Amino acid sequence: MRSLTVFFAASLLATAAHADLKVGYVDLQRALIEVSEGQVAKARLKTEMDKKKAELDAEQAKLTDDKAVLDKQGAMMSEEVRTQKFTEWQKRLYDVMQKAQKVQMDLQEKERTELKKIFERMDPIIAAIAQREGLTMVFEKTDSGLVYAPPSLDLTNELVRTYNEKHPAKSGGGVGAPKKDAAPKEAPKDAPKQ
Repeated sequence: MRSLTVFFAASLLATAAHADLKVGYVDLQRALIEVSEGQVAKARLKTEMDKKKAELDAEQAKLTDDKAVLDKQGAMMSEEVRTQKFTEWQKRLYDVMQKAQKVQMDLQEKERTELKKIFERMDPIIAAIAQREGLTMVFEKTDSGLVYAPPSLDLTNELVRTYNEKHPAKSGGGVGAPKKDAAPKEAPKDAPKQ
């Protein structure tokens, strides 16, 4: 897939070699980490994950304790009672494993939903920056096969700054939330001029 992307990009560049071609790139993964909404979403998901993990850890600890008791007292039980108790313990273990898998899938789906909303809001901002700067193309740093480009073509800082202005995070006081009375950050030195 990567070689196809590189070939496509090289073809576009060769075709447009005679035209006035201006390009830029963004690092969407870095932008996601740096925008306020991304930080708030990450903190919210981490809090939820930590809570679910604590619940699962408690259930697993109870299972471990119950298994130790079963192993210790098993010799004093009849074969039928021991088999019944072990079967019940196995069922509880299976239920906890299923619950852990469901929790993981639910958290992944929530993360995907959060990221999708943020990425969808980034698209028009990237387009506006590209139009303002007169860029022909904007590449995504990681997925485009981009091996090298000078930092002057990196639009990530401008994307983060503009995103935070247009979409301030609504945190509800969560960890990682920007303070309301904090002074606005200056644009990084390598950000394109407006």
